Amino acid sequence: GGEYLTGHQGQTTCWDHPKMTELYQALADLNNIKFSAYRTAMKLRRVQKALRLDLLTLVSVVDVFREQDLQHGEHVMDVVEMIHALTGLYERLEEERRAIVVNIPLCVDMCLNWLLNVYDSGRNGKMRVLSFKTGLVSLCNADVQEKYKYLFRQVSGPGGLTDQRHLSMLLYEAIQIPRQLGEVAAFGGSNVEPSVRSCFRMVRPHTQTAQLDTL
Repeated sequence: GGEYLTGHQGQTTCWDHPKMTELYQALADLNNIKFSAYRTAMKLRRVQKALRLDLLTLVSVVDVFREQDLQHGEHVMDVVEMIHALTGLYERLEEERRAIVVNIPLCVDMCLNWLLNVYDSGRNGKMRVLSFKTGLVSLCNADVQEKYKYLFRQVSGPGGLTDQRHLSMLLYEAIQIPRQLGEVAAFGGSNVEPSVRSCFRMVRPHTQTAQLDTL
């Protein structure tokens, strides 16, 4: 997969992988859907199915994170670590869904390319563990509330509390997904600070931390 990972400088890069080129052409066809929320949802569903992440449960994804020791959100992963973790993820899928043929090398290649396009468009070959987790959890097969809870735990400390800096980090990671699909304008743009301030305004004045249910 290394041949697909270099030479991209733009904010929204194009895939060199032929299967990814096909996927992006299919996504472009969805631009005639008028309502942005539907359009974004359709694009996400196409990506989810192309990467086979619709077949992976949150429990399985989190188990693989644990096995790969991906516990510290601010730790920076390199491409070798990403490939190792993704291989573990798709091997788990193959074990769990024996009736489904999983082309592990292709899935790893495509998922790695997508994650790098979302979180490393400058192609430095590195991303934070939190970025890696946010991308995979966002597109796995799970109830959206369970995804929220899991991702919030990644930026909260003891007692389930987070602060503005950590919530900003999480929202920044999340907004990169629609940004890469060309849909960020529908979600208020890339600046997450107004959303973070508005979340904390709902908490008691002068409180520096908040729990998920208050946000």
